[in-house]
Amino acid sequence: MAEAVTLAHVGRPLSLAQGLAEDDYEVHFACTDGYDFCFKQASFRRWHIDSISSQQFLQALASGKPVYTESTLLRYVEDDLRLLQAVQPDLVIGDFRLSLSVSARQQHIPYLAVSNAYWSPYVRQHYTVPSLPLTGMLPIWLADPLFRLVRPLAFASHAVPLNRVRRRHGLPSLGGDLRRTYTDADRTLYADIAQLFPPHAMPPTHDYLGAVIWAPPLELPDWWQRPELSSGRPIIYVTLGSSGQGQLLPRVLRALAPLPVTVLAATAGTVRLDAVPPNAFVAPFLPGDAAARRASLVICNGGSPTSQQALTAGVPVIGIAGNLDQFLNMHGVAGAGAGLLLRADRFQETALRHAATRLLDDAPTRLAARQLANAFRACLPGPRLLTHMRALLQ
Repeated sequence: MAEAVTLAHVGRPLSLAQGLAEDDYEVHFACTDGYDFCFKQASFRRWHIDSISSQQFLQALASGKPVYTESTLLRYVEDDLRLLQAVQPDLVIGDFRLSLSVSARQQHIPYLAVSNAYWSPYVRQHYTVPSLPLTGMLPIWLADPLFRLVRPLAFASHAVPLNRVRRRHGLPSLGGDLRRTYTDADRTLYADIAQLFPPHAMPPTHDYLGAVIWAPPLELPDWWQRPELSSGRPIIYVTLGSSGQGQLLPRVLRALAPLPVTVLAATAGTVRLDAVPPNAFVAPFLPGDAAARRASLVICNGGSPTSQQALTAGVPVIGIAGNLDQFLNMHGVAGAGAGLLLRADRFQETALRHAATRLLDDAPTRLAARQLANAFRACLPGPRLLTHMRALLQ
């Protein structure tokens, strides 16, 4: 069951589902409408569940408000229960479907949650103020300590809606730590590796799943095999998403235009480019895993899906982060020495150009990215998922 507020929350469980042997498991997949293009190669039965829109989700993140209201989560629980009663599964796997904290327990169905390790209560994090209305009014040096001061209270307010829904269904509160509401399940698997987000007293019901790499089935653009892409010049893959940082794409391309590199860029189908620099090739969408393998550097919004595509290929990352997820993920990447974090709300073309030049020539950063690639290869999601599924089904 996927909470389809971003493509990643559909792609991860879809990749996991497609990895299950059809002879051993009867797989059903549930998400909201609008993602038919993702399922061209899928043979399992699909079901509809409601989700808030991506726009509503991203607006809540940008304003620092709770993503879900109590009424929304109550409606989600009813939707979940309808589906669970119809399918009668032996096990339910959810990706950011917070209502399963209630509905799966109401139906006494083992529940496995897929999340990111930077939301784990058992991983220490460094919190930096994300792009919020606060950072538009104050300098970062002042906004950052204020954010750290109020963060526990903000996290507690974000946890209130789910705790109220749990109490209405006879379940105890999860407390005021938002990380617990994001990771509550019978088993919680983090689509990350310990080298990026070291654990602290993590219980056996929480574990690392590894990188769940997925890209929607796409046709390659006409220019994919152009000889210019085999000229020996470094290739930079750029993708910033469909909102927020996506609007920075023209400036990113302009920043990279003077460099002796070739740029492969994806607009996500929503960013209009009035001009494309001579060293850039642009398409609405690109297969991110294949583009990352061709690249010497990946520039993205700092989110885990694209940064993991880069790191599993041994390629350094520049993350132009906006929301808290992206900052948390890039702190792990930068802390491991495999990339750099830039702020979307303080974006400067010269800063990006200098960062790109540095990482293209920086041997320690490239070595760190290759070491992380080896760590990702040693942490395979398929076998780990099966281990925890079997434990829950016993």
